[in-house]
Amino acid sequence: MIRSRSIVAGITVLLALVLTGCHHKKVRVARRTPPPPVTRDPRNTAGNYPPVRPVPGLGTGQPQEPQPDYGGKVYSTEIGMSSWYGPPYHNRNAANGLPYDQNAMTAAHRTLPMGTVVRVTNLQTNQSAVVKITDRGPFVPGRVLDLSMAAAKATGVYRAGVAKVRIDVLQQTANAAVSGKWCVQVGAFTEEKNSLKLKDQMQRRYHTAKVIEFPGPTGHWVRINPAVMDKAHATEVAESIHPNEPNAQAYLVRLD
Repeated sequence: MIRSRSIVAGITVLLALVLTGCHHKKVRVARRTPPPPVTRDPRNTAGNYPPVRPVPGLGTGQPQEPQPDYGGKVYSTEIGMSSWYGPPYHNRNAANGLPYDQNAMTAAHRTLPMGTVVRVTNLQTNQSAVVKITDRGPFVPGRVLDLSMAAAKATGVYRAGVAKVRIDVLQQTANAAVSGKWCVQVGAFTEEKNSLKLKDQMQRRYHTAKVIEFPGPTGHWVRINPAVMDKAHATEVAESIHPNEPNAQAYLVRLD
């Protein structure tokens, strides 16, 4: 009798173990779904990551100041390569006689009258800004405009260094229709003796012209002011000059 009870108890325990094992086999562990990635908002400074410090004019999404209404009229358009200039020239006198401010919305152009207001559009990024012509340049082959550092940031030219732009004249000065005062600037000569040689040649060829030689940031330069300082006479002088140095170029420049 005792043996029978032991057998029954053993069977009961075995059955319980089997049922327990089956129960564990049926339990499924839920697969953990990873949380969605955290989207970094550049404007959010409350997270654990360092805040992004936006640079003005570099496409940070910051609202731009409204630009004056110039009536929508475009007097002329020019397309060419633009560069920018900054720290080495900051606070130096520009061609308009005032200190150059790299943080102002200005630009240098060789022939547009001083004070002309233009809209500059980066043709690659479509960024644009309105600037005023306050200086002369650039004196680099293949370039038509030198933006201030602030204007370069606003148009996306700052990081690129050089970019193809469209220049739309929005506002002309009172003397825009006047022929203006023109000269010829030749440079940059890497050796001063070559610039002095050209100066001597120009003085002998153009007796009534004012010819000066001066050092510049990129080399030595020669400027010829014709006796009659209109565009036609300046163009004639420019076309007659063929510097020996390959880096030296003759540029037609409007002074006013």
